Amino acid sequence: MKGRKWWGPAAVIFVFLLGFISGDITSHRYMAQANVVYEKLKIFGDVLSAVQTSYVEEPDMDKLVEGAIKGMLQNLDPHSSYLTPDMMKQMEVETKGMFGGLGIEIGIKDSILTVISPIEDTPAFRAGLKAGDKIVKIENESTKEMTVMDAVKRLRGEPGTKVTIWVAREGFTEPRAFTITRDIIKIKSVKTKDMGDGIGYIRLLQFQQDTDDELEKALEAQKKEKNGMRGLVLDLRNNPGGLLDQAVKVADKFIESGLIVYTDGRIEAQKYKYSAHREKTYSGFPIVVLVNAGSASASEIVAGALQDHGRAVLLGTPTFGKGSVQTIIPLEDGSALRLTTARYFTPNGRSIQAKGIEPDIVVRDGRETLAGAHPGPMREKDIERHLRGEGEEETQEAPEGEPPPAKEIRMKKEPPGEEKPGKDSAAPALEKKKGEEKDVQLERAVDLLKGWEIFKTRFIDKAKAS
Repeated sequence: MKGRKWWGPAAVIFVFLLGFISGDITSHRYMAQANVVYEKLKIFGDVLSAVQTSYVEEPDMDKLVEGAIKGMLQNLDPHSSYLTPDMMKQMEVETKGMFGGLGIEIGIKDSILTVISPIEDTPAFRAGLKAGDKIVKIENESTKEMTVMDAVKRLRGEPGTKVTIWVAREGFTEPRAFTITRDIIKIKSVKTKDMGDGIGYIRLLQFQQDTDDELEKALEAQKKEKNGMRGLVLDLRNNPGGLLDQAVKVADKFIESGLIVYTDGRIEAQKYKYSAHREKTYSGFPIVVLVNAGSASASEIVAGALQDHGRAVLLGTPTFGKGSVQTIIPLEDGSALRLTTARYFTPNGRSIQAKGIEPDIVVRDGRETLAGAHPGPMREKDIERHLRGEGEEETQEAPEGEPPPAKEIRMKKEPPGEEKPGKDSAAPALEKKKGEEKDVQLERAVDLLKGWEIFKTRFIDKAKAS
């Protein structure tokens, strides 16, 4: 590294950024912006030169530049980030619903690495980790200055290997150690159950590349049940989101026509409209959609679309509020930028960002508190430096030097080049086990559908007959 000119890396960055800007210079305003960038890049070059020349040890310039890129993106919002080539490969693998690790969603809340939720039937779930747990150490390393991506890197590993994490939880007098054996995490995106009387239950755990096909099979199977499909509970609780195209296809199965969702960004390329199609629409039966604070991103798109079209009643608690679009911008070395480029809006023009979707019927689930989410479940608006929602006041930045948060452990690429992060969680048990709290939200949903069927049979059908 000795003898290399300091301006080498800086010049490359400068040429790249200046070229990017020059392609869009159509007015004096853009030229002024280019001048500002030039001045800032000169300062960056001066700093890089000073570090290379005077730092006590010879620095790794590649790491310095990579760190500068990460820092730049971290100052934007929690969902914009730099993806190394390995991260890009892992993201593509996870989109298929299989990866190696513990099976937890993590984020940073109140500057502490926090378990958003364990994923059902995974090592973390079986070990007893709960939503709201604070991870204070991974092995012997403190997580105080650790970013989410750094934590993910340490938690993942070869199946069969073990990792010890130290957890602080309300009720613990001191952090406790959880030694967990890593495993291949295979996530089936659709789970079903017949609730009787022609009422089906379908839970979507996440939106991955085969969710549309799995849902189709589940709906067809329900139609073949003895009483057919007289009502449906669509459970989106603790669904982290996933692929945008799959969310659109899921909503399209229940909506005959009209908008499903649209996006709006600064440039024309980020303005999209997604509409429903009449073909293969499942109609003629009522739907209750279950949502909560863990319903994020793609889940909110589906819930908002069904609510705006009057196709379903939403029951539960307000959703997470992750209504921003991330676009994957590949770089020539195999890495990529994951950049927030637009916001989502429901068919009626409601912004999801930092607000979420309000249910039609609010039913709180006491198990949220039992799960450790105290004093309340984490939502987008709780994350430092989150993208502001419409009408939301400016949020305070995190203390200088503190790594900005991100909330998801899994990332999924979406055509065309977009991905939707969010959170996943343990699915609620459909059958009450010994010592387990009953699922009051599901019970209310089933009661609502049964009541609708009684009302329809006694009044609507009679009115039609007469």
